[in-house]
Amino acid sequence: MGKSQQSFSKSEREKKRLKKRQEKQKKMDARKLDKEENGSKGIEFAYVDHNGQLTDTPPDPSEKIKIKAKNIEISIPKLEDREDQVDPIRKGVVSFFDDSKGFGFILDSENQEKYFTHVSSFKDDISMNDKVSFELEKGPRGMNAVRVGLIK
Repeated sequence: MGKSQQSFSKSEREKKRLKKRQEKQKKMDARKLDKEENGSKGIEFAYVDHNGQLTDTPPDPSEKIKIKAKNIEISIPKLEDREDQVDPIRKGVVSFFDDSKGFGFILDSENQEKYFTHVSSFKDDISMNDKVSFELEKGPRGMNAVRVGLIK
């Protein structure tokens, strides 16, 4: 005689499946009964009107706007089209500078942020409290002031 192929875990899984099926059937029956008692239509539809808003009524076809596919542009706006052109050259004051180590910090006069700067990015000799012009560049630890020059 052979050993039974039915193990404990197999029978447990089968019980769980059966229980899940029964729960699902109960939910379906409850929804059917609710629909019959309340007279609901089931799942309601949501429409999107010509302004992009969700509504429960279909949109009016006369308000539909036709757009040709060739008029749709999917790209970054051209540089000339941008309105918010920011001058890359900023002005500020040297708030700290260490000659022996070759670095310092510049306080931006526009937004009062401090930016790190290194002696290798200087155009002129710079010392503390000098008014300078500079450009910003992304560095490993944040924004760095580069192409630093004295304002005369």
